[in-house]
Amino acid sequence: MSAVPSQPSQPSKPSKGSANSKAGVAPASGPTRTYRLLGLSLELDEPEAGLRARACGKLGIAPEELRGFRLARKSLDARRRGRRSGTGSGGHLRFVVHADLVLPSDFKSARLARLLRQGKVREAPAVGSLEPTRVHNSIAAPGKRAARAVVVGSGPAGIFAALVLVRGGFEVTVLERGAPLRERAARLARFHKTRVADTESNVLFGEGGAGTYSDGKLYTRVDDPLEVPILEELVRWGAPPEILYDSRAHIGTDRLHKLLPRLRGDLQERGVKFCFNTRLEGLCLDGAADNRQRSLRAVRTSAGELPLDVLFLAPGSSARDTWEMLHAAGVSFEARPFQLGSRVEHPQELVNRGRYGGDGTVCELLGAASYNLVSRPGADGGACHSFCMCPGGRIVASVNEPGRLCTNGMSNSRHSSPYANAALVVTVGPETFGPGPFAGVALQRELEEAAFAAGGGDYTAPAQGVADFLAGRASRSCRPTSYGFGVRPGRIDELLPEQARRALARGLVRFENSIPGFGGAEGLLVGLETRSACPVMMPRDRLSGRAVGFANIYPVGEGAGFAGGIMSSALDGARIASGLLVAGL
Repeated sequence: MSAVPSQPSQPSKPSKGSANSKAGVAPASGPTRTYRLLGLSLELDEPEAGLRARACGKLGIAPEELRGFRLARKSLDARRRGRRSGTGSGGHLRFVVHADLVLPSDFKSARLARLLRQGKVREAPAVGSLEPTRVHNSIAAPGKRAARAVVVGSGPAGIFAALVLVRGGFEVTVLERGAPLRERAARLARFHKTRVADTESNVLFGEGGAGTYSDGKLYTRVDDPLEVPILEELVRWGAPPEILYDSRAHIGTDRLHKLLPRLRGDLQERGVKFCFNTRLEGLCLDGAADNRQRSLRAVRTSAGELPLDVLFLAPGSSARDTWEMLHAAGVSFEARPFQLGSRVEHPQELVNRGRYGGDGTVCELLGAASYNLVSRPGADGGACHSFCMCPGGRIVASVNEPGRLCTNGMSNSRHSSPYANAALVVTVGPETFGPGPFAGVALQRELEEAAFAAGGGDYTAPAQGVADFLAGRASRSCRPTSYGFGVRPGRIDELLPEQARRALARGLVRFENSIPGFGGAEGLLVGLETRSACPVMMPRDRLSGRAVGFANIYPVGEGAGFAGGIMSSALDGARIASGLLVAGL
């Protein structure tokens, strides 16, 4: 078995124009302590370069006392809409910035002590490293052959697990059932031309995983020590430096397609072998293993048998056939609550007006507006929220099984489409889909088959105007949409489970209060969104990260049920791999 030939690329360096470099990060020397200053206000047209001096002023320190400075988080505050503040353009909107300041460890001041007591300053979260600090001698003992790791899946969990493992001395092979990027794009184009689904290379499978055909959202709600080093690696591979602090950071599908070859080239230079168009088809158990802790000696693939010492499973959240094979081979699975709903689309201009108040200058400064909407549960429906919002984006067919249709969204870095879309989803559990580890998968398939049939059986999507959905009536026609296969009038309200229909109806009414017109005639519900979360989990030991009952299988990422997006998947893969380096084989 051999990896697909490719020309490794040199990793790119961070841009000199990044906000943190402008802000004046200085190298620290001697013992230091890092504090996070919360809530600096920044007008929309105010340069970031002045934040360093303002932060020093807040803490009452001279700039020369500062050992280092970086922006930790920058977010848009739209809560003051309706009354203007400041003199900058669109003063009713502003940025809120958190900044990290590196000071001598013995630095003390009354002002700093007061701000710490008030909660306006806190110690900054620890920053970890993807470089191994300690490697167990069972992995890298002198004179011993390198331990062999097989990683299934080239999405973020698999890639960052591979990066950590190869840095720790493992011989790493990445198996990817889909194609490398260029071939993947060609096969996806063929699907759009022929309307014949490709089960192996599609929006979901192939180099980079499903995230390759999203807009590369990098949101996470946790302060994980590995978050910063993961983002720094992405910048090194070509992502914009702003992802290091932007609260709504994204890369863009177009930039992801430029980044992935650099990423792969970097790993290949380190010795990682990539085997594309290669499916995992079976597990080869070590006959000497006891019944309590089974161990693998190899895996069976579509290209032959591959020996290993450890197996990292990062198959992605749509690898249903792989899950079924693993379950038959003895890997434990549990059902997991997941989200389902529909993809809603509006003119981007409607969202801009709702978020920016119709100020064209603000729109020029900030670009296409986004939203994050939540409706709490009530007597007339459960909780509903927006997910994977794509400003200036388009709706795509998220398909890997013939005869089934699921929608998703993506956008390029410029957000230049005239449409905005997002999933509106509700969480469902065993009370909706029933008992059994794959009952949620069965519900997903049932809904996707119904959506496929309602669209006419050729990946045209059923669609219903938001106003018609709320009124419980069929749409006579559908406005233009970004969905590439086209739409036809359908009853989204009848395709959804009743629990989800009520929650979406309640949410659409509530969201009208946040964005006028959201629940009106300009909104369109397109298809069913069934794969915004993984419906299964592979239980693993809390301390070691191993799959329950196995000595050398490590399930990671979204497809294992432990993550929900690019960043959380990357963090999970890197964290479990780092733990293995310390604990040993």
